[in-house]
Amino acid sequence: MSNMLEIITKKRDKHPLTQEDIAFWIKELVAQRIPDYQSSALLMAIVLNGLSEQETAWLTHEMMHSGDVVDLSSIQGITNDKHSTGGVGDKTSLVLAPMVAACGGKVAKMSGRGLGHTGGTIDKLESFPGFSTEISSERFAQLVNDNGLAIMGQSKNLVPADKLLYALRDVTGTVPAIPLIASSIMSKKLAAGSDAILLDVKFGDGAFMKDVNQARELAMAMISIGKHANKNTKAILSDMNQPLGFAIGNALEVKEAIATLKGEGPEDLTQLCIEAASLMLVQAQLYTDVDKAKEAVVASLHDGSALAKFRTFIEAQGGDPTYVDDVSLLPQAKHITPFKATQTGIIQTIQAMPLGLAASYLGAGRLTKDDVLKFGVGLVLKAKVGNHVSEGDVICDIHHDDPLPQDVLDKLNDAIVIAQESVKPLVLIHEICE
Repeated sequence: MSNMLEIITKKRDKHPLTQEDIAFWIKELVAQRIPDYQSSALLMAIVLNGLSEQETAWLTHEMMHSGDVVDLSSIQGITNDKHSTGGVGDKTSLVLAPMVAACGGKVAKMSGRGLGHTGGTIDKLESFPGFSTEISSERFAQLVNDNGLAIMGQSKNLVPADKLLYALRDVTGTVPAIPLIASSIMSKKLAAGSDAILLDVKFGDGAFMKDVNQARELAMAMISIGKHANKNTKAILSDMNQPLGFAIGNALEVKEAIATLKGEGPEDLTQLCIEAASLMLVQAQLYTDVDKAKEAVVASLHDGSALAKFRTFIEAQGGDPTYVDDVSLLPQAKHITPFKATQTGIIQTIQAMPLGLAASYLGAGRLTKDDVLKFGVGLVLKAKVGNHVSEGDVICDIHHDDPLPQDVLDKLNDAIVIAQESVKPLVLIHEICE
């Protein structure tokens, strides 16, 4: 029989934990029979000494089974899920799911709300009056069968072990450990029940992973967990050194997603969504060849079928579909203030994180979980890294309800750097890991 002191000592002394050790820890943690200081000590030992692939797989399995596990067996065909490790202006799920569904895929996605610089996928979708993700598992499965996609909120009892561990990691300096990040993400994805999982692992200024090597290490750790659980798991490594697309903020990002579904979206967002949707269709065994899948995805943008899926999806979950046809009905900020270039030159950097924070100061994100979002506020960029601008050109529109805080202008000044040197445009997709 395991006990916590022995388990902590084992990991402190760089010995592997057994499946029984990990099962004991997670079970006792959720039952609240062990003190926080012992879990914190073990977390620190894991940060310092790591976990093997097998230990990480066991930890993920125990966390996944610490609460509800969604049963999607009533959905016909292979179900797809996609997870992004988070970035600024990242509205890919809104575009990707309808594209995959329009090509015959089944996207069964469980999403959360955002805490940080902008809202999560659910927050963005609640820009549509009446839209709800509070649906039963039965209704969720029915919507995926009928329409090819549905998004539901995370059940209160999904992976309770992760909520407890994350709260401890947050206050004990034990967040940055690949096995802990990977098991946190994958336990939720596996509990959500899909057959195939595509991960969009971001790196750069606006992402959790600061460089491509860190992103690759995290991607491979999550793919390994997926393989242990017999799930088809792949990852895209994508650059978040500038915001994705132009819009940052809930309703503003919804408008940009709808434009993208019409084939009129920003080049980078469109490229990432086409690449990801094509991979998901191959994972769903609807295509054997990524290039053929890509042709189908591009066709869904041009023939209107992807937009039609989005409209049906909004309506099926209680939202008003007329807002899809007329985006001017979506929430709008009371004021739009242009932010202008103070010199002529070439944009060297558009740092994503300061812009994300600026949007949150306007009310686009939550700084605490009780904050109420302002759906219409945010930022809309007018240029990208490598673009030439003249003094006085508008490089960003600030959408705000309240008088403009100086903090927002400071963040924009810090984030957007103009100089005379030419600079290469950023490469968005670095590699596909599988």
